[in-house]
Amino acid sequence: MWIAKFIATGFGSGLSPFAPGTAGALLATVIWWALSLFCSFDLLLILTGALIIVFTIVGIWATDQVEPIWGEDPSKVVVDEMVGVWIALLGVAEGNIYHVIIAFVLFRLFDIFKPLGIRKMEDLKGGLGVMMDDVLAGVYSLILLLGGRWLIG
Repeated sequence: MWIAKFIATGFGSGLSPFAPGTAGALLATVIWWALSLFCSFDLLLILTGALIIVFTIVGIWATDQVEPIWGEDPSKVVVDEMVGVWIALLGVAEGNIYHVIIAFVLFRLFDIFKPLGIRKMEDLKGGLGVMMDDVLAGVYSLILLLGGRWLIG
C-alpha cells in the first residue's frame, strides 16, 4: 500500500499543506527540466511520452488503491497533475524557459477552473476520473501553447 500512496501523492509532493496540486505539478516540471539538461530534445520528447503513459496507468491503479482510505479524489493525490503538466510540456520549444512557465501556468489554470468539459471527466469512476480531467487539462494547455507558438512564429 505504501507504493500506491507514494505514487498517488506524487512522491510525497501532494502532502504539501499549501496548494498540493501546484506542488505536484511543480515537481513534475522540475523533473522534466532536469531531464532536459541531460538528454537531447528528441529523447526528452520520447521520455515525456513514456512518463505520461506509465504514470497515467500507475496513477489510475494507485488512486484506485487510496480512494477507499482517503475518500473520493483527495487533494493529496497529485499524480494526475504530474501527468497533466507533462502533456502540456510536450509543446515547449527546445531550451525555451518561457514556454515551460507558460505550459505550467496554462495547465494549472485549466486544472483549477475546469472549463470545456474538463469537469465532466470527473464523472468517470475511481482513478480513471481522477486522471482524465487532468489529462484533458494538459491537452488543452498543449493545444493553446502550440497555437500560440504558431501564431507568434
